[in-house]
Amino acid sequence: MNLLTAVRALGPIDLRNLSRDTMQTGMLVVPVILGLALRFGVPPLRNRLLETATFDLEPYYDLLLSCMVLLLPLLFGTVVGFLILDQRDERTLTALQVTPLSLEAYLAYRLATPLAIAIVATLLMVPAAGLLEMSSGAVLLAAIGASPLAPLMALFLAAFSRNKVQGFALQKASGVILFPPVFADFVPPEWQLAFGVFPTFWPFKLFLVLHEGQGNVWWYLLIGLAYQALLALLLMKRFRKMVVC
Repeated sequence: MNLLTAVRALGPIDLRNLSRDTMQTGMLVVPVILGLALRFGVPPLRNRLLETATFDLEPYYDLLLSCMVLLLPLLFGTVVGFLILDQRDERTLTALQVTPLSLEAYLAYRLATPLAIAIVATLLMVPAAGLLEMSSGAVLLAAIGASPLAPLMALFLAAFSRNKVQGFALQKASGVILFPPVFADFVPPEWQLAFGVFPTFWPFKLFLVLHEGQGNVWWYLLIGLAYQALLALLLMKRFRKMVVC
């Protein structure tokens, strides 16, 4: 059974499950709220800071947008991760092993869906935020570099959580991976690569160099994609073991 068939079989079920879970539905709305908050909230905040503290927030607009580019796929990956945990709690994944839907097709659907949605959301939300002027090609490369974080987050929750309660705890703890790339931007360049152990570092830096027009774009894109692919393979291996058990 191929990916298209998996979409037809599982898509309606996912939509029904999401409509029943207000928290997961709310996560899908967060990117829109975030984009609008950046567009209409940051400029007035900048003016206020200039008046009261003579601090200009504009030089940090790229950092704010970089964080948003990371947060979008992490949100969509979280939603999919909880869908997987729901199905595991209901023993749906165990039942799949005796149906025509293979585990490979199931995983392909589960991982490709948040990745594709993350790319589309990034292409829409970066211009909607209105803080920086970037070409559509640059935004597309940034989206491609960051979107694998979505399946990574889904696999992380599915591979290390035995139930949805553990999933909530891991989801909260995983929020810390947003901070190391930001810290890296304030340390000397020769030390920044030490933060590359965090998968969020590479798409974060990719967005910055795309905005600044530097020539090492492909370095960050390719290494980031390769590293995220390696982590995904390791998480997938652990997830398969948990499903079999």
